[in-house]
Formats: sequence, C-alpha cells, structure tokens
Amino acid sequence: HFEKMLYDQALLVMAYTEAYQATGKEDYKKTAREIIEYVLRDMTSPEGGFYSAEDADSEGVEGKFYVWTTEELEAVLGKEDAELIARLYNARLGGNYSEEASGESSGGNILYLRGPLDGLAMSFGENAEAVLERVETARQKLFEARERRIHPHKDDKILTDWNGLMIAALSKAASAFGEPSYADAAKRAADFILTTMRGEDGRLLHRYRTGEAGITAHADDYAFLIWGLLDLYEASFDAEYLRTAIALQKDMNEHYIDTERGGYYFTANDAEEMIIRHKEVYDGAVPSANSAALLNLLRIGRITGDASYEETAENLGKAFSAVVEQAPSAYTLFLAGLDFGIGPSYEIVISGERGKEDTERMLEAIRGVYVQNKVVLLRDSGSGIEVIAPFTKEQETIDGKATAYVCMNYECELPVTEPEKIRGLLSR
Repeated sequence: HFEKMLYDQALLVMAYTEAYQATGKEDYKKTAREIIEYVLRDMTSPEGGFYSAEDADSEGVEGKFYVWTTEELEAVLGKEDAELIARLYNARLGGNYSEEASGESSGGNILYLRGPLDGLAMSFGENAEAVLERVETARQKLFEARERRIHPHKDDKILTDWNGLMIAALSKAASAFGEPSYADAAKRAADFILTTMRGEDGRLLHRYRTGEAGITAHADDYAFLIWGLLDLYEASFDAEYLRTAIALQKDMNEHYIDTERGGYYFTANDAEEMIIRHKEVYDGAVPSANSAALLNLLRIGRITGDASYEETAENLGKAFSAVVEQAPSAYTLFLAGLDFGIGPSYEIVISGERGKEDTERMLEAIRGVYVQNKVVLLRDSGSGIEVIAPFTKEQETIDGKATAYVCMNYECELPVTEPEKIRGLLSR
C-alpha cells in the first residue's frame, strides 16, 4: 500500500534514530534523515504544522506516482545508469511486485535496496565511491522526473496528536544527530499548535484546516503533544516548552482521568455525553494515549520531584496490568513506561550556560551515550528551571566549569566537569 501517514513517518524516525544511537550504524541515521527530508519538504504547512497524509493513488492508479518501469528508468537515466539502478534497486523487466487483488505482475517496480548501499556498491568491482556518486546523481534525476508527475492527493488536515509525534521525532533526531534545524522545525510546529489550536478556555483542539481549528481534543492529543514537548525541551532546553508540557498534563488529569480505576478516557469529562467512555491501552499502528501518558507522567515526576505524578502513573499501570499481561507484545510503549519506572533510569542535570563551549561539550557527551530511560535538565541562568525542578537548586557549576550531575531516584554520583566521564556514570 502506498499511502503515507504522518504518524508512520514520525514513529519510523524515532525507531531509526534510536537504532542509530544504539548501534552507530550510519544507514539508520541516513534513513531517518531522508524521512525527515520528505516530511519537511512535502508534509509541512506554511504555518509550520504537519499535514496528515498523502493518498496511495494518483490518476486513479495506486502507486503510479512511486513506481517505475525499466523503460522509464532508461528514458531518464540512459542505458548504463538505468542498468546500475535496476541491479541495486531490484527493478525487473516485468515489474518486481504483484497486484494485491489479482496477484498478477504489476509491470512496475518499487525501487528498494537488497542491503546496505555501501556494500552493494563494493560488489560491482569498481571504485565504490564512484558507484555511490553515480547512484546519487541518478536518484536526483529520478526525483526530478517524478516531481513532474501528477502528485497524489494530500490530506492537509493538521492533527494535534500526530503533530505531537512528529515534534517528538524531530526533537529526538535533533539531539541525536546534532541537527538544530530539526529542533527549529519542531518548535515551529509546537508554537503553531499552542497558539492556533486552542479554544477560548486555553484547552487543546484536535484539528486545523484552511484557517479553522475545531473539535475538542482527545486524550491522544494531550498525551502525544506532551510527549513532543518533553522531547523538544531536551533538544532546545527552552524551559517554556517544559512548563507548557506540565500545564497540559494537569489539564489532562483534570478532564480525562478515571479517578476511580486509573487511566485516561479517550474523551473529556465535559465533552458530548456518550453511552460508554472508552479507555484505550492497545499500542497498534499508533501507540495509545495511556501508554504515552504513563511515560509522560514518570518523566514529569522525575523532573519536578512531585510524587503525585508518579502515583498517577502507578495507578495507570495497575489499571491495565491484567490486560497487558495477557499479550505483552500488543502493549510495547506501555512496557517501555514500565521499564522506565522499574529502572534503572536517570535524572541528569547540566549546570552551565547554554551556548558556551564547555556546556555544549557536556551535552554532546550525554547525547553520545544511548540511555533510553533518562530525563536531562539544563540549569542555566534565566531559565527558571529551579522553580520547575527544585532539586536542581543546589546543583551548581564547579570552578566556573559546566558540571554534570548524574542521579538515580535523586541519589547523585559525585559531580563531574570532564565530559569523557559521563559514559562511565551512565553505564553503571
């Protein structure tokens, strides 16, 4: 199927970014970057929000925009480069995939690699670098030719929940790859939602299109936007995003929580009355609001030191523990939340001035170690982080140098001023 959904792009960026952090394999980083390039190029509104989807078909034919015949490849690239691309990307004369309904050959080719491009290039027995240059030139020619085709219809709704996922994805990639432009794109989207997609009462709205925002937000909108804002804080260290995430979590607790049994309803307590208020925990194509909220609550609890957030998370965990136990693989983000709660998980505070070389080196050292269960705070002058996270008040610079405090459940190791010591502290 050729439809492109925003949430798929966001979740894939997160997966490839974390895979790169865990393994160091450049192919994962390259894939994440290419997905982001597509989203920023084709799925971003002038206001900064992200569109919802692109259809599967154009001119009434599914996949027509994306597939190639071998004749089309040769017409664009010439015989020699067309043969190179066909070999690398599995293009065949009769097509390389079958029609879903009939099972017959489609005649078209979905261009896909059989393995890492570097390794495939070496197998040609030529200079691998020269082969890669030819491939990149050919890809650009194919892209330009494809741009002249009739594009699939774009679903230009901007949805708060899916935008929250994309904000989180861009923020993770910005931190992992040292790419500030990704954080800038995440900020634009966040600022657009926070200024445009809210009602007169300040609460979130679900949908925006052609100048009009509407529909009372669902639990997913709150949970995913909070997720995005927490990650955006760690990419930008703009404390305003952290303050907003906490305020939104309070709104979510007020209007969506099941105070008796734990967990969050899909609809608000003052929304149109329904026979049954549904609570979802299944992590399918999109994670559930409850699974995302479990992680959000734990992160905010560790940041603020306010035990009530972790108590709410504990109640949420108890509410769904029986159903999760029956089929754990269906609740993967929920399990990630449990893993964060069980630990080990870290609170990391960097005391130093944003933009100064020693502070940036310390932040780079932290981002260079793949530790999934952590919160990172920057204590610099003027941010007011001590108000949000009172436990940071005593965590000051040593001898005027950027200083890292690595803690587990607020029990801290001795502070360090040498970035190279961070890895050892986070591997204990």
